[in-house]
Amino acid sequence: MTADEDQVVLVVEDSDEDREAIHRALSRSHPELVLEFLPDGHLVADRLRDPGLTRPVLVLLDLNMPGADGYRVLADIRSDPDARVRDVIVVVFTSSTTSSDIDRSREAGADSYVYKPVNFALFRTVLQGAVEYWHANGYARPDAAVG
Repeated sequence: MTADEDQVVLVVEDSDEDREAIHRALSRSHPELVLEFLPDGHLVADRLRDPGLTRPVLVLLDLNMPGADGYRVLADIRSDPDARVRDVIVVVFTSSTTSSDIDRSREAGADSYVYKPVNFALFRTVLQGAVEYWHANGYARPDAAVG
């Protein structure tokens, strides 16, 4: 990826408040990122498959959404026959801290699981750290197909 390419982060989040917090948290620390928001998990697969749109460098995924929840979205992404879809980095960014949700997310193929703190300063720090981790790793999954 060259420095002048758009670096899209697809944020799948149904809460207006959380979308605004994510925007505020990343807009100053990572101005190179183009944040694209989807309020519904049903829209993710079509968005990722669209060859006319820039492939996201990562997906921030809320677990608890109406309709297609985060687990369904993860299953759809990881089972997709198209490597452009299947190999996208998915960071679950959710308010749940239960071990069953963490385990279930990892089993479904989440690359990272990050808790959304209520305190905005901590929210920003945690989110920026997750994005920076994947940025430092070239936005690549260790087990993703090359090519």
